[in-house]
Amino acid sequence: MAISRSFLRLLLISLFVSFAFAEIRYTEIRSDAHPIIPIDEFGFTHTGRLELNVSKFALSDPSPNLDLSKIGFFLCTRDTCTQVIQQLEDGKITCPLDAKLVKVVCTFKSLNGKSFFDTVGQVTHADQYTLVFANCLNQIKVSMKVRSAMYNLDGKENCRDYLSAGKTILPRVYFLLSLVYFILAGVWINVLYKKRLTVFKIHFFMLAVVVLKAFNLLCEAEDKSYIKRTGSAHGWDVLFYIFSFLKGITLFTLIVLIGTGWSFLKPYLQDKEKKVLMIVIPLQVVANIAQVVIDETGPYGHDWITWKQVFLLVDVVCCCAVLFPIVWSIKNLREAARTDGKAAVNLMKLTLFRQYYIVVICYIYFTRVVVYALETITSYRYLWTSVVAGELATLAFYVFTGYKFRPEAHNPYFAIDDEEEEAAAEQLKLEDEFEL
Repeated sequence: MAISRSFLRLLLISLFVSFAFAEIRYTEIRSDAHPIIPIDEFGFTHTGRLELNVSKFALSDPSPNLDLSKIGFFLCTRDTCTQVIQQLEDGKITCPLDAKLVKVVCTFKSLNGKSFFDTVGQVTHADQYTLVFANCLNQIKVSMKVRSAMYNLDGKENCRDYLSAGKTILPRVYFLLSLVYFILAGVWINVLYKKRLTVFKIHFFMLAVVVLKAFNLLCEAEDKSYIKRTGSAHGWDVLFYIFSFLKGITLFTLIVLIGTGWSFLKPYLQDKEKKVLMIVIPLQVVANIAQVVIDETGPYGHDWITWKQVFLLVDVVCCCAVLFPIVWSIKNLREAARTDGKAAVNLMKLTLFRQYYIVVICYIYFTRVVVYALETITSYRYLWTSVVAGELATLAFYVFTGYKFRPEAHNPYFAIDDEEEEAAAEQLKLEDEFEL
């Protein structure tokens, strides 16, 4: 059945994509005959509320004999979705609105010839719900504008909280993390000042990355704070996207530049290294555009799945591309260690780049795979934990990079004794080829 297939698609999206949008959402449906149209998802507490405003409602067949009780909105959880699908396939019901397991918000039977209506519903059972529009009239196309607002009432004053139950503390989390990055930027500026004689261009670039990350988190904190209180970002989402775009490009560029050894090992980039940058930077532009579309349209929006696939593909390509310069640097250092007679120095550089290679892989794996797994398996009440895990991993990566590649004074008269040099040379000879 078309209805059960549509319900199954809804269930699959909700299972494999963790989201809990909270803004006051405006949805326009134009001549749509789909039996199931998901609108939004939200994590309610026992004081949940749903405001629904429908206007300009029209059907492709204005016949007065249509059973408008077969058209309406309902709320369902992931568990009830599964059970309703089974009931539809078993033929026990013909429309999700007939299922006792779902919470029917309203049907269009009460319109009485009008093209608009408003309703407010209470949700007293805490869970993560999806607001769904159902049209069980075959071949009938529906057009309308929908304004949906889902929120929880908090405190004695019953203040509205438009953030999902599992994300209500995110404004404070992002704000505290932004303070941490501003402090890191201050510490880095102090390091650059104290060791200004040995500072390279790459160190100023690292400072720019940290500052952009701090502003990115600050804008995200304000974005979520305004949404929490009013249901709208009030323009902070634009600033967030701008800084997110700049942060993404500069971070990947920094990883590439460090991987090439630019500035602190050599003053120029080779052609193949420039080509990597020419690939990574445009891909990051595409990734950020995809991210904006994904965030603004929601998981049930038109072409959302396509944009999500584009984002994942581009992100994977970027993550793989930034590893190549590090691999090239490791190979170059191995070759130099065999020819220039500076075994100890080259061994230290080789060890550093090997460590960085491993850390970059761990960072990419954790932020792309482990965090996604946390989002998928974590209860809706604790969705903030995946955000914190991802941000702490990013912070650890920034600190590691800054510490390992900090400016240091290299004394040209520093002498490595013969024993150290011989030991390093022997280790380079005996060790196996580094597996990449």
